[in-house]
Amino acid sequence: MLSTLAIRDVVLIDRLDLRFSRGLCALTGETGAGKSILLDALGLAVGWRADARLVRHGADQASVSAVFEVAPDHPVCGLLDAHGLAGDDGEPIVLRRTLGADGRSRAYVNDQPISVAMLRRVGETLVEVHGQFESQRLLDAATHRELLDSFAGLDKALAAAGADWQRWRDAAK
Repeated sequence: MLSTLAIRDVVLIDRLDLRFSRGLCALTGETGAGKSILLDALGLAVGWRADARLVRHGADQASVSAVFEVAPDHPVCGLLDAHGLAGDDGEPIVLRRTLGADGRSRAYVNDQPISVAMLRRVGETLVEVHGQFESQRLLDAATHRELLDSFAGLDKALAAAGADWQRWRDAAK
């Protein structure tokens, strides 16, 4: 669950800290109220394509941090653990991205530098945006096996199979 979104120097936003409570949170407002800017900022934090035009006029760089509270058995925990990015159990996951006015960006998970591609993988595990013309995760064939395995409760069996495969690879070497 997204618990905090901290935005600095994105489009018209100088500084904004949003805290979300548990349950359904909805962003509503008139056309032009800034909902898209908030969505663009969240997208920046979860690895979406960056555009230097997101940096507020006159600022050197934009920065967005997104804090997520997840259960210890959430799929993102395994992904982070496999890449040496996991924090302590129960600790929130912090995704952060900076974007320079020159278009260069840097990505972080739990204050550890990572590639934007890895940030995108983590972000896709944590955030699913449904919009009027957005494709949905269920339509993405790359996620079908993960969804079916999760529905079938095969998390432990998958972990055991992965460990067995790694032992086999090590023995083959």
